[in-house]
Amino acid sequence: MKRFGVRLLTLLLAFVFIWGLTGCAAQNGADHQSAAVNSPVKPRSINYPLELKDQAANKVKLEKEPERIVSLMPSNTEILFALGAGEQVVGVTDQDDYPAQARKLPKVGSFKINVEKVVSLKPDLVVANSGNEKEALDQLRNMGIPVLVTDSQSIKGVYEAIHLVSLATNRAREADILVANMEKEARTIYGKVVNIPEDRRAKVWFELDSNLYTVGGDTFMNELIGLAGGRNVAASLKGWPKVSPEQVVKWNPDVILTTYGGVEEIKKREGWQSISAVRENRVYALNPDLLNRPGPRIYQGVEQMAKVLYPEKFGDKEK
Repeated sequence: MKRFGVRLLTLLLAFVFIWGLTGCAAQNGADHQSAAVNSPVKPRSINYPLELKDQAANKVKLEKEPERIVSLMPSNTEILFALGAGEQVVGVTDQDDYPAQARKLPKVGSFKINVEKVVSLKPDLVVANSGNEKEALDQLRNMGIPVLVTDSQSIKGVYEAIHLVSLATNRAREADILVANMEKEARTIYGKVVNIPEDRRAKVWFELDSNLYTVGGDTFMNELIGLAGGRNVAASLKGWPKVSPEQVVKWNPDVILTTYGGVEEIKKREGWQSISAVRENRVYALNPDLLNRPGPRIYQGVEQMAKVLYPEKFGDKEK
């Protein structure tokens, strides 16, 4: 096994251990989870009142198990439903479309949250995200509504968010099962690509939009590319940088991936005909919801990516 494979496999196994920790010590929230996923000892039911520390380091106090939950981010909605708390969800954002039940729920706004609408739903818990407007969240807190903030900037963060939400909703056991199933998905996918030598791994240009913004080496998406067996050509950069067309040509990626469409535009882009991915017709638009939402379906996104990088490893014929 080559150096890259060993390094990433070690990282994956570390993730399995760290993220497999479940929340037995509810008072300290997701920061102090101690029972392993495969442990025969299951956590006891959560006792209320309960105080948690969310992923934004806020202390959140819940007087009782939530019965009316408003979700302010599609990934949070997916987590709630995956944990079996969907019946308690009474409001979601305009972007929420999964699972199907979420489409029928009252909407509380888009990127700008309608605070009055949220309040009208009489929630006893709002599950928000660090990307939501701070002013809106503060207004809700000032009205006495508990606000729990998730902030999944990595795969590890996704697991932490799942456990955090499970503690708030008294579903720690369900989180154990969900995380274990997700880890199984990850092992299955990575097991098919782990032995590919580093110098034969597909070089990937991940294009966020037509302005050539991409993903740096310290991002959530970079982790997903690695788990799919790819090499991010922009891994030496940080954050979500904008790159020049000439730089992409210089990198000469084997595969170009997008989550906004634009495949034909990319293929016709001036000066890019020399890029291997364009010459070999390996430009793909992936499902943005699977990759951009840090929730229970992330490994479906990784599998989708891995299948276009290495169709022969997954029994698929390349399109």
